[in-house]
Formats: sequence, C-alpha cells, structure tokens
Amino acid sequence: MANTKNSETTEAPSAENLASAASRAGARGPAPVHLWDPPFCGDLDMRIARDGTWFHEGTPIGRERMVKLFASILKREGDRHYLVTPVEKVGIAVDDAPFVAVDVAREGEGLRFTTNLDETAVAGPEHPIRVVRDPETGEPAPYIEIRSGLEALIDRKSFYRLVELGETAPHEGEDWFGVRSNGMFFPIIPAAELP
Repeated sequence: MANTKNSETTEAPSAENLASAASRAGARGPAPVHLWDPPFCGDLDMRIARDGTWFHEGTPIGRERMVKLFASILKREGDRHYLVTPVEKVGIAVDDAPFVAVDVAREGEGLRFTTNLDETAVAGPEHPIRVVRDPETGEPAPYIEIRSGLEALIDRKSFYRLVELGETAPHEGEDWFGVRSNGMFFPIIPAAELP
C-alpha cells in the first residue's frame, strides 16, 4: 500500500520561511511577539553565540539585515528562546544573551545602551541592569534587559564606562558600588570588595 501525505501537513520550519514571515509581520522594529501564541514546531539549527554572532546550520549569518529580521521575531519563554510568527514557534540556541550592549552613554538622568543590532534601551524599571558573578573567579557578567525578557550582555568597554559613572550607595543593608539611571540604583559589587 502506498504512503499518502495528509493534505494538511505543514512545511518543516525553515530560516527562509521565518524570514519571510518576519518581514511581513513587522517591517520596522520588533514584531508584537508577546501577542502571539502559535504552536511549537520544533527546533531550528540556529544559534546565537556569546559575542552576538548568529549562526544557521553552523555558518555565521553574514547579512546584518537578515539577523535584524530574525531578532525582530525573537521571544523568550522561561530559559528558552524562540523565533515566533503568528503561525509557528521554533526553538533556537542562545549561548548567553541574545544581544550584546556595545555602547552606553549618559542621557540626562539615564544611561542609554545600544546593542550590536542597533536597538536601544535606557536603564530603569523597564530595562533593569543585573550583574552575575562567576562563583569561582568573582568576575562580573553585566546584563541589561532590552525588551520583554531579552537581555544584552554588556561588553567590556561599556562595563568600564559604567564603572567610571558609578557611585557607592546603600543597598539591602550594606554599601554597594553601582550606577544610577532614571532614579534607580543598580548594584554591581559590595563596596567592601572594592580595591
């Protein structure tokens, strides 16, 4: 007996189909992925490296426009990252954070961060800064939330700029060294640990 295909079988998820759907969904800026809850369609062989490089099937995606298109449909749910369209959701691998903050500048009372994909966020209640310290070395890994749970790893030069703008202030019963932006204090390291 011959195998017959169900006429309702959908295509396997592909980078090309996702890029096409992304360009239809939101030509400029992030698409409204928080409003979409499509079915999970499997994982795609796509990975974002710690330095912000996007890979598809092991090869770097060299076209920045294509990377920005994929980033516009990126969504985080729990510890997983997905590319989402109104009709499908596919998992991708993210080594650390999906973005890298490559610049920071004082803007009035705020600190404006710019990512490797030209997205910006001013640190504050909607865009908090957090610092994770390596338990063995104590080395800090600073992050800022860019949008909807998606973070950017703050690169080394931008972190040094933050340190230059830092101050010591009370936080949870002890003095901490950190930075202020939009009226909020973001702790970096206990003041007692400063050299």
